[in-house]
Amino acid sequence: MTPGRPASRPRVPVIALTGCLGAGKTTLLNHLLRTPGARLGVVINDFGDINVDAALVSGEVDEPASVAGGCLCCMPDAGGLESALERLTAARADLDAILVEASGLAEPPNLVRLLRSAASRRVRYAGLVDVVDAVNDARTASAAAPPARYGAATLVVVAKTDLLGADERRRALARVTGRARARNPRALVVEADHGRIDPLLVMDVAHEATPSGELPLAELTRTARAEAHGGHHHAHADCLTVPAALPVSPGALADLLERPPADAYRIKGILDVAAGPPGASGGARRMVVNAVAGQVHLEAGRPVRRTEPGLVAIGAHLGDDVRAALEKALRPAREPPSAPDLARLDRIRRRSRGI
Repeated sequence: MTPGRPASRPRVPVIALTGCLGAGKTTLLNHLLRTPGARLGVVINDFGDINVDAALVSGEVDEPASVAGGCLCCMPDAGGLESALERLTAARADLDAILVEASGLAEPPNLVRLLRSAASRRVRYAGLVDVVDAVNDARTASAAAPPARYGAATLVVVAKTDLLGADERRRALARVTGRARARNPRALVVEADHGRIDPLLVMDVAHEATPSGELPLAELTRTARAEAHGGHHHAHADCLTVPAALPVSPGALADLLERPPADAYRIKGILDVAAGPPGASGGARRMVVNAVAGQVHLEAGRPVRRTEPGLVAIGAHLGDDVRAALEKALRPAREPPSAPDLARLDRIRRRSRGI
């Protein structure tokens, strides 16, 4: 058990938000902060101003603050990322996620390493969203190798496509998709105009649509903005749920986590995994599964009220093959698990400590 953190509180997922200067990171951040019911921590290490909606975020530089809707905002100094994460997770509010908006000069691979090194305490690394300016990418992309930043990205958001014509829009999406997949075949590439994507692609929200104690102005602002942007196109996520009423085979679960379906960008859930003969006392152990673009976080489960065992897959386009893969992994264990299968799953768990 990690000192200072109650066993009943799961580690908070941390998602990095990167992109070149002017790519549209702040616009995307503002969109995510307006997710109804979300309790988010924010770490900003840009040194300029950030246009975060005053109805949703407040606070002073270098101090996290709880505000309307439960959002927290913290602006650290250049070397304060880890201490900022500690301060945010030590707050009383249970956070759904922490979003780290990096400077436009930040190198995504280095940021991922930094977040992984901090993930053994109160947080876990949960992916990197790289924002690409569709207009300027067309001007700067060349025959040179795709940038290394794509290799670190789990989700690539092609922004500002609303500024392009239909043909240019299709070409931009195809170009970025090809370059990103050349570096990382598991990366999901989606387009978004006005910085809007389905928040499910990034995070989960476990709270009611209107958080308790939220200022009426914040809710009115959300509603007004939703109506004003109602005609804008943005990527919606498919969501597929497969329940698991009985303990599952560790070998079948390991197969899924080692070779997840290509279209399942995220896989999450709580499972009872067979650890002994079926029906025997102590014959199963609860596990919490979180996978993003093939990167797996697996840890021992904690009692969770109102949560049924099972897995949820999230992606842009989920077909029957994804459901079939989840159903295969969640078939009830009919015999005691083998030592090699238990060892495989334990290796996955140990490797995932930094994810």
